[in-house]
Amino acid sequence: MAELAREKAAVIEGHAIKKKDMADLPAQRASNPVDAAGARARFFNSGNAFNIKLPPVPARDFADEARRALAADAPTGFIVCDQAEAMGCAFPATTPLMLARYAVIAAGETLVSDFVATGSIWYVIDGRGTSAFNSEVLTWGPGDIFLLPGGSVAIHTAGERAVLWLVSNEPQLALDAALPHPPAGGPIEPVHYPAAEIERQIGIIDEMTTNETTSGLALIFSSDRLEANRNIMPTLTLSLNTLPAADHQRAHRHNSAAITLAVRGDACFSMVDGNRCDWSAWGTLVTPPGAPHSHHNHGDRRAMFLIVQDGGLHYHARTMGFSFLDMERNDS
Repeated sequence: MAELAREKAAVIEGHAIKKKDMADLPAQRASNPVDAAGARARFFNSGNAFNIKLPPVPARDFADEARRALAADAPTGFIVCDQAEAMGCAFPATTPLMLARYAVIAAGETLVSDFVATGSIWYVIDGRGTSAFNSEVLTWGPGDIFLLPGGSVAIHTAGERAVLWLVSNEPQLALDAALPHPPAGGPIEPVHYPAAEIERQIGIIDEMTTNETTSGLALIFSSDRLEANRNIMPTLTLSLNTLPAADHQRAHRHNSAAITLAVRGDACFSMVDGNRCDWSAWGTLVTPPGAPHSHHNHGDRRAMFLIVQDGGLHYHARTMGFSFLDMERNDS
């Protein structure tokens, strides 16, 4: 009966009325709002609300940015790995939720960071210096990793010329126009992972065995406050992956985007979505979310690469979607 009524309503004086597809409707507004809050309302429908077409996250190697940072005459400052334009973002971003930079600090000079971020992850490529955050001072050198909270100024001073690599979640907060939690009582405190301790921890896992579900041979970084989450930040994860000579990491995929720093590796490359990307010295590689990828070491020494992912966000949402490609084929 309901269907018949609709058919009758669609016919006037023997002429069928061609209805407009609701997917073609523009955003609708309230017909007679009584106040400013009502005037702000917009309405979509099930035909046009879920067909948003966003530019994909490009797979990219920021080799030029690395070379600029490592140049002997590079001035003190930040070099941003930005592909916001390609992704249609209104703010700097390497991936939709993460932003990577190189930091250069000339000997005896200082660099100030004041990011609108939950926190920032730093890796020391070269040089020595200190980072002062509130009442704490971290002394760092080559191969060190440290974590700094957002919401306050950090002052970085180089005793000798220094180059660092860092990743923050600034785009995540920029999307919400949010401010970071104040350092006191937040989920992040300054944490220091010295290079010597990193090497010791790698030695521990070198003595262990793996199974078919193990994703490579990697050291994962966390803190006392986030130990239960096994993340370095609430939404970001950090791992130092290692790859033996003449070996490769199995092809896999996951829903988190990844930003990779090539720490060490000769004749190494990654396959990302069917395309080969050769590693460059201290280059930054972007792996788009969901893209099939693998890492290959054709050199004669162990390769190392540092990976930051927005995995904490996906773990929390239960949407990580990790799978090995060979196991996907076996299941089909």
